[in-house]
Amino acid sequence: MSFVQIQQSFVDYIKQVSFELPNGTDARRMKVYRELFFNNVEGFVSGAFPVLKTLYSSDNWLVLVQTFFAKHDCQTPIFIEIAQEFLTFLQTEYEFNAHDPVFMLELAHYEYMELVVAVAQKNPQHRPINGPIISQCICLSDTSRVLQYTFDVQHISHEYRPDIPGELPQFFCLYRDDEDEVIFLQLTPLSAQVLGFLSQYEAINYDDLNVWLVNSYPDMEKSVLEQGALQLLDDLADKGVVKQFIPN
Repeated sequence: MSFVQIQQSFVDYIKQVSFELPNGTDARRMKVYRELFFNNVEGFVSGAFPVLKTLYSSDNWLVLVQTFFAKHDCQTPIFIEIAQEFLTFLQTEYEFNAHDPVFMLELAHYEYMELVVAVAQKNPQHRPINGPIISQCICLSDTSRVLQYTFDVQHISHEYRPDIPGELPQFFCLYRDDEDEVIFLQLTPLSAQVLGFLSQYEAINYDDLNVWLVNSYPDMEKSVLEQGALQLLDDLADKGVVKQFIPN
């Protein structure tokens, strides 16, 4: 066998003991290797998806993580990237069971986004708003994310498990404050659209934002829209969600 084949047989056996024991190895030692690898992965997944874990019995949770461990071709050893791989596995490979909650994918995505916001690097070109917003080039902070779900994922817990989605979509912003705490902010549909529009650009000036807003809501009075947008942006700037963009 080539060295690559030996490596692959080693990996296959660690992921699934149903594979043949690699030549020249000891079953007891391979069991130790497998437990070390699996326990690390299980720890990463449990740490990234703590609410999702509480919705399963201990046995069912271990089966879920073992299925991920065995079947998904994980490409990274990095904690946050393993969390992303687990989310991708749920979204694209996992075959759902009767005990899986109907909101599983949305909750998993929400918990992953909490982690993303928690570790997001601050952009040195994003600065606190200094002066009137109407004269600034503004942007959505790199430590903020605008999200939309059909379930009220922020309330889901072991005690609260909705069976059906809400009648209307739920709009949220997750952002990291000056204390490096991840904060949840519920948004109106209009405020979510404003932040969604900002997220499409590296930066944009206030006048261009207003032009888009007026064109998007032709039935609303222009002055009302502009005043509402200014009030919203001022509030979000105070929270650090909207920043001033400083070109290099």
